[in-house]
Amino acid sequence: MDLNKEGKSLHTKVKEEIIRLIKEKKYKPNTLLPTEAEFCKQFGVSRTTIRTALQQLSIEGYIYREQGRGTFVSNHKVKQTLSMTEVKFTEQLISQGKKPQIQVLSLHVIPADEFQANQFQLKEGDPINKLERIRYADEEPLQYEIAYLPWHKTPSLDKEECEKSLYQLLEVQFGLKIKKTIEQLELFLADEEIADKLNIAVHTPCFSIETSAYLEDETPIEYSRAVFRGDRANFVIERNY
Repeated sequence: MDLNKEGKSLHTKVKEEIIRLIKEKKYKPNTLLPTEAEFCKQFGVSRTTIRTALQQLSIEGYIYREQGRGTFVSNHKVKQTLSMTEVKFTEQLISQGKKPQIQVLSLHVIPADEFQANQFQLKEGDPINKLERIRYADEEPLQYEIAYLPWHKTPSLDKEECEKSLYQLLEVQFGLKIKKTIEQLELFLADEEIADKLNIAVHTPCFSIETSAYLEDETPIEYSRAVFRGDRANFVIERNY
């Protein structure tokens, strides 16, 4: 196979070609990939090039290695649609054949710091709810999230109900309907805390999403930061014109 047509590094071209073969189901989930030697022959490149490509594929979650057995294709990443949709996170997982679960780690009332007070148009020190959760897909941690909500609008949050849809809970328990959210997505390397929560190595690439949610009258009702495992998450953005 000729990999010298584009001005990219050889290992990047090899990586992209293997990704293409995975997406076209030539290499199916949980099946054994060719050996490094076989890949060298297939692509006509050095073993160093193959190893670099496979290392990047492993970091990005496309493959995994088992000691003494070889390298395998990972199961499909979990897709989440970021565009406007009525389909909730749980339903998105179920539609992909995944088993969703939400675990509440903690729910406390804390005094708002300067940043949080500004977010909710409060005074510094006013009470807010701090909700810490982990979302799972097929019993593997996928997302760690901390959400803040103004206490005067969300008193006595039900901890058990927070293991379901938070936005649905706000509407049912408090009559607070979310009108819009503003989200910021960026790359993030896992620190020790995130690595521990998501059961990954420190410095593993992740996605970080900061969300501000607003009611119909533009009142801010939630601010959250969620970190998704980069090896298990895939985001889809749809635009209509």
